[in-house]
Amino acid sequence: MTFTALDHVATPVLDIAYEHAGDPSGIPVVLLHGFPYDVRAYDKVAKALVAHGGYAVYAPYLRGFGRTRFLSEADLRSGQQGAIGQDLVDFIDALGLVRPIVGGYDWGGRAACIVSALWPERVRGLVTVDGFNVQDIAHSGEPSKPAWEATYWYQYYFHSERGRRGLERNREELCELLWRTWSPTWQAASAEFPASAPSLHNPDFVEVVVHSYRHRYGLAEGDPRYQAIEERLAFGTEIAVPTVVIEAGADGVGGPTFADSGERELFTGRFEYRKVEGVGHNVPQEAPEAFAEAVRLLA
Repeated sequence: MTFTALDHVATPVLDIAYEHAGDPSGIPVVLLHGFPYDVRAYDKVAKALVAHGGYAVYAPYLRGFGRTRFLSEADLRSGQQGAIGQDLVDFIDALGLVRPIVGGYDWGGRAACIVSALWPERVRGLVTVDGFNVQDIAHSGEPSKPAWEATYWYQYYFHSERGRRGLERNREELCELLWRTWSPTWQAASAEFPASAPSLHNPDFVEVVVHSYRHRYGLAEGDPRYQAIEERLAFGTEIAVPTVVIEAGADGVGGPTFADSGERELFTGRFEYRKVEGVGHNVPQEAPEAFAEAVRLLA
């Protein structure tokens, strides 16, 4: 672990646990993990940025992960994209960060893209793995290529109560399997997994994850407090802030390449594209220097 401190900050909905390192007066950088990972993904990225100097690095645990907790028992344990986007804005506000660089992959990349799209004045720059991560929920019922669909089995699994129980009872075995299959070239996946496994035992983990994978397919209602964000995202968005897109060359989750996705036109500001060959889904943990370099390009 290379972060130097674990702290908490209260937002309107959450008590967010986060780790941080670096110069508090430096350029703020907020790094966001995905599912089913945690802030350990950014240990070596933070080390590289701190060694370079001039950065204050923050890595929050997303809702449902680690020591992050909901403030009210009554709140829906929502995992919808509007919720994680709002959580990032609330985190930036709670810490008083001025125009941080935001970066992430998977769920964290989605949160970073949403904030960059809807609140561009709040962001200095964006690092996003695999491109424009905003969900197109209106078209989520359209099938993709069968070979890609096969890699989404866990999503369909979570649509059922059998899948909910499977995640509850077998969360470490299931999530380690995802780590290995999503990063087929990463020989250290099983060895690194135990350091992040405790974060999957958050009391809200299962409910947040299941809601996320049901909401994105239109199978669960969202939390009304995030409806305005969902409507803005559904209307269509572009990202105008300076952006670095990193593409994983050996991602075990199916989908089009960035070039074939048609997403380039959605990034209207200064833009850089980097492909990391032989690297799977968990880019910052598998290729920390490449991720840190992408952050430095935006400073």
